[in-house]
Amino acid sequence: MTKLQAYPKYKPVDYDYVKELPVGWQLLPNIAIFQERIERGFIDEELLSVTIGKGVIRQADVDIKKDSSNEDKSKYKLIKVGDIAYNKMRMWQGALGYSQHKGISSPAYVILNPKMKINPKYFHYMFRTGFYTNYSKRFSYGIVDDQLSLRYTHFKRMYSIVPPLETQNAVVDYLDRKTKKIQEFISKKERLVELLEEEMDDIINYTITNGLNRDCELVTSKYEWIGNHPKHWSIKRLRFIGSCQNGISAAGDKFGKGLPFVSYSDVYKNSSLPTDVEGLINSNKKERENYSVKRGDVFFTRTSETIEEIGFASTCLTTIENAVFAGFLIRVRPKKDILIPEYSEYYFRSIIHRAYFVKEVDLVTRVSLGQDLLKSLPVLIPPNDEQKQKFNYASSNR
Repeated sequence: MTKLQAYPKYKPVDYDYVKELPVGWQLLPNIAIFQERIERGFIDEELLSVTIGKGVIRQADVDIKKDSSNEDKSKYKLIKVGDIAYNKMRMWQGALGYSQHKGISSPAYVILNPKMKINPKYFHYMFRTGFYTNYSKRFSYGIVDDQLSLRYTHFKRMYSIVPPLETQNAVVDYLDRKTKKIQEFISKKERLVELLEEEMDDIINYTITNGLNRDCELVTSKYEWIGNHPKHWSIKRLRFIGSCQNGISAAGDKFGKGLPFVSYSDVYKNSSLPTDVEGLINSNKKERENYSVKRGDVFFTRTSETIEEIGFASTCLTTIENAVFAGFLIRVRPKKDILIPEYSEYYFRSIIHRAYFVKEVDLVTRVSLGQDLLKSLPVLIPPNDEQKQKFNYASSNR
């Protein structure tokens, strides 16, 4: 990487994340730079989403789409070109961006409208840096990471580095050029990875729904996302194969020390639960009994601000002694000898359920997966010996 030249003169700054700035640069409170845009009633505008990876994009470009034609959009917020929008539950993870589109978004997003003459894309780049997302986390409020929220009330108290406008423009031009070259290189590599992953997913998903015996008789399921499946396999609603339990709700002072705590992130990021979770909570005996984490349990993410994060599943392959799990999760505990845990890991993490959840969940200010909806999920159940075969086959293709 080419080494950038230092500025000839710097001035001291008395703030915790920056100690000096080039002469002519400012450190300003966000309230001096942005105001919150709250404009509703534009129901005919296209829907926009705020993502961690791509910033503000058209919802039509999201990989998993939800038919929202019948939703009440009267409370959706307007985003104009040049605004910056952020997901208040995921700002600390980089879920924000400069909008190149005019549209509407979930009422749960915060829309920032510049109050002064700036290049908003400069702030797009700055807000997505590691130091600024960590800074955002400090101003976010919530019991645990999964519940952190950065409201505009708190965002406006934060400070941002503001160079002269010509410098902002130069920074944006430089980063646009560099990121374009890097993205072109990454895209070529990603395409190769995508092809390999698609092949792997096709193998796993076909095996999940069709089995390994290519000569067995198939029947067409009435559930279009399941498609064809072996005639001797059964389909049962989740309510008939296990029990559901929402996670623990506890005061903030109980977290940070004590016994193991399975978080939203533990489930969202992993097809099987890590055996050593990082979260801790002071739980009592009754709570540990009610919210226990045992081998074979399947945990689903139940609430989010985006449709893409609903219904992700993670299976417990090893009992976590004395653990409890987060309130943003639903635990499904299958009845004995119906589902082999290793099969559950691949089955419930596969993409075949995504269409069901996307079609059925409700989006108001947050997407919510309730127990009633989860219990109605049709589950494809092969005989136990075939579950073992499918797990071994899927594992060998990872």
